[in-house]
Amino acid sequence: MPSRTALTVWPLEGIPEIEAGADLVDIIAAVADGELADGDILVVTSKIVSKAEDRFVIADDREDAITAETVRIVASRTGPNGFTTRIVENRLGMVSAAAGVDTSNTPDGTVLLLPIDPDASARTIAAGLRERLGVKVGVIVSDTLGRAWREGQTDHAIGAGGVHVFEDLRGGTDAEGRPLVVTMPCVADELAAAADLVKGKASRRPVAVVRGRADLVGDLDLPGARSIVRPLERDMFRLGADEAYAEGLAAGLAQGRAAGDEAFSSSS
Repeated sequence: MPSRTALTVWPLEGIPEIEAGADLVDIIAAVADGELADGDILVVTSKIVSKAEDRFVIADDREDAITAETVRIVASRTGPNGFTTRIVENRLGMVSAAAGVDTSNTPDGTVLLLPIDPDASARTIAAGLRERLGVKVGVIVSDTLGRAWREGQTDHAIGAGGVHVFEDLRGGTDAEGRPLVVTMPCVADELAAAADLVKGKASRRPVAVVRGRADLVGDLDLPGARSIVRPLERDMFRLGADEAYAEGLAAGLAQGRAAGDEAFSSSS
């Protein structure tokens, strides 16, 4: 296991409001020139990537936009205030509230969708910064997501370029010499959450730099954050509890009716 140094995380200051068509490589390079070193990892808030890629959609009704981005409903709940929260799988395969549709800090009558391909976006930014500044950096595109079983939200990696998203410790041993069988930390998510502590949610500091994990920076064709999404066939929690109960009850009733019809047919 490589030796570790202290982890340092700081926001890049001076990034302006991003408009459609903006060149994020130019903008980030202008404020980061001289600050970055080989092995640094930049964590970029997905919102500015979406804005630069003109992912604005005219939508007077946010719920309609969520429906359009939804591939599969996992759970839906209506609270005492009448507001409905939908947990869905979106076009990127991510399970999240509201399919990642964002209405904060967007022009009236519009919503902002997630980048079409966050991994490709991250690789483009990483490649551009490597060429422009002459430093081997990695890039993570982050978004805020909730977690099953826990209140609150944290930032997660939804795109990655030139960064190992997992640290595979399987086959190694712990401090007591016992074998590690399933230990594979999702370091991309951990870095995204750490960066959010300095970026903040309303401070207009959408990019942070993480220094101290140069061992995670590699080739641009490393697997991206899409590899973090668990395939449906291995998802043990593909439905909410109420939805799973309703599905099981419906299946049981259908099976009972079929058995009853067969018994009636046999006795006739």
